[in-house]
Amino acid sequence: MADGYFITPKDAHQVEMLPGIHRRTMGTTDEAMLCEFFIERESLVPPHSHRNDQVGYVIYGQIEMTVGDVTSICNPGDSYAIPGGIVHSARAVVDTLIIDCFSPPRDDYRTEAR
Repeated sequence: MADGYFITPKDAHQVEMLPGIHRRTMGTTDEAMLCEFFIERESLVPPHSHRNDQVGYVIYGQIEMTVGDVTSICNPGDSYAIPGGIVHSARAVVDTLIIDCFSPPRDDYRTEAR
C-alpha cells in the first residue's frame, strides 16, 4: 500500500474474529469500508446489530442470512442490504467468501486494517 489508494491481500492482515470467521479490511475512506470475509462451513455469525449500513455480495459458497425476521439462503452472485440498526446473523452452509461494504466505516474494523 505504497500510496494509500491500492490495497492487495498481502497488505490487509487477516483477523479471525470468531471461530471460523476470518476478516480482511481491504479499503477504507471517510465514508465507506470494504471487507472480505471467509466463513468456514457451519460457522455462525451470532445475532447482532450496528449503526452501519451493510451491503454484501457472495463470491463463492452458500450462506444462510437472517435479517430481522427474514431468513434466506444466499448463493454465489447473490447480494444483500442491511440497514443500520437491524439485527442480523449468518451461518455458512459450506465454506463461503463474501465481500461487505459498510457505511460509515466500522471503527472496530479500522484499527486492524493495516
